[in-house]
Amino acid sequence: MEARRGFPRRREGIPGPTVPAPRGRLGGPSPRAGTGIANPPRRVYHPARLGAGDFGRRKVTTAAEAYFLDSPGGPLARRAIELAPPGPGEVLVAVGACGLCHTDLGFASGSVPTRHPLPLVLGHEVMGTVTAAGEGQAHLLGRPVLVPAVLPCGDCPFCRAGRGNACPRQRMPGNDVHGGFATHMLVPGAPLVPLDDAPGELDLRRLCVVADAVSTAWQALRRSGAGEGDAVVVVGAGGVGGFAIQVAHALGAHVLACDVQGERLRLMALHGAERTLAVGSVGPKEVRREVKAWLEGLGLATLRLRVLETSGTPEGQLLAYGLLAPAATLVQVGYTPHTVELRLSNLMAFDATVHGTWGCPPQAYPEVLGLIYRRLVALDPFVEEAPMSRLNELLGDMAAHRLTRRMVLDPRR
Repeated sequence: MEARRGFPRRREGIPGPTVPAPRGRLGGPSPRAGTGIANPPRRVYHPARLGAGDFGRRKVTTAAEAYFLDSPGGPLARRAIELAPPGPGEVLVAVGACGLCHTDLGFASGSVPTRHPLPLVLGHEVMGTVTAAGEGQAHLLGRPVLVPAVLPCGDCPFCRAGRGNACPRQRMPGNDVHGGFATHMLVPGAPLVPLDDAPGELDLRRLCVVADAVSTAWQALRRSGAGEGDAVVVVGAGGVGGFAIQVAHALGAHVLACDVQGERLRLMALHGAERTLAVGSVGPKEVRREVKAWLEGLGLATLRLRVLETSGTPEGQLLAYGLLAPAATLVQVGYTPHTVELRLSNLMAFDATVHGTWGCPPQAYPEVLGLIYRRLVALDPFVEEAPMSRLNELLGDMAAHRLTRRMVLDPRR
C-alpha cells in the first residue's frame, strides 16, 4: 500500500572508515582508563563495569564531538573529545543517526537516574558505520550496523537461555556507557547487527529507531505469545505503541488501539489498527465494555486477548490492568516513576498472566528488520530527521508534548 513504500536511500552520506586523527588535546584531559572518552576532571569511571582496556598503551586517537549531560535538568553540552582505538572485542562506530526517546528525556530531566555517574553522553537508538575494530571484530570493519539498546554479555545463564535482554551484565548506551548523541562511540562488537542486506531504497539512518522503539515492540508481542488470529489491545499508540500496532498486524493479529490523542489513532487506523478507541473522555468501565463487544464480534474468547501497556502513564497502566479477563495476558512495556495501586487478586481470579519486558535480544533483530525490509512495518510516517545540534530544543519540545514523530538526529549537523 502507499504508506508502506520504501524510503529514499542515502547511503552515500553515512560516515565510512576514516584514518584516526593524530593524538592531541581537543578540549579536555586525555581519555581515562575505563571508557575511552575524554571528560571533565570531575568524571568518575568504573573500568571493570565498562570493560575497556588500558588506554595508556594506545598511540592513536580519533577526534569526535559528543553531547554530555553534566547535571540532571541541565542542558546537554557539546564538547570536543578524543576516542582511543578500540580494544579487544570493541569497535569504533561513526554515528550516522541516533533516535530521541522518552527515556532520554527521563535521564536528562533527572526523573530517571542513569546507572553511570554524570557527565554522560545519552542516546541509545544508534545506527552507524564501523570505522575501526579491535581484536576479534575485524569482520565488522566498514559495515553499517545497528547498536542495540541492550548490549548483553553473551555468556551468562540468561544469555545462553535466549534472555539476553535480562542479562545482569548488560550495558545500555546512554545509561551504563556513553551513548549515541555523538559523532563516534566505542561499543562491544559482538552484539552489533549488520545492515548489509537492507534493500537499496531504504535510508539506513532511519533504521536507528529499530534499536529500541521497533525491537521493543517486537519483543513485547513475542513475550505475549500473540499470533495470527489473536486479539491485541495496545494502550498508548505513540512511539513504541505505534510500532507495536504495526508489528501485531504484521503477525496476523486483530488490533485495537487506545490513546488519548485522536490524531495518533487516525494514523494508526492506516497502519494496522482495525479498531481505535479514544480513551481520554471515557471511563475504564466503558472501555472494558467496548473491548468485550469487540472480542465477541470477532468470535474470540478472552484467552486469545493480549494487552500491551505502552503509554508509560499511571492512567494507562490502570486501564490496561483493568482489561484483564479470564486467561488473558498483559505485557507491561511503558515506564512511569509513579506508584500505581492494583488488586493482584484479579490475576488469581482470572487465571491471567502478566509479563514485564525490557528491550530485545540482539539475535531477534534480523526478524524485526525483516518486517521493515518486506514493507510490513513502515517507518516514514512515524519518524522525522533533525540536526543533533537541536537536541536541547527537541528535548524541550518532547517535555511539552509538541513532538508528533520520533526524531532521528544527524550528528553532522
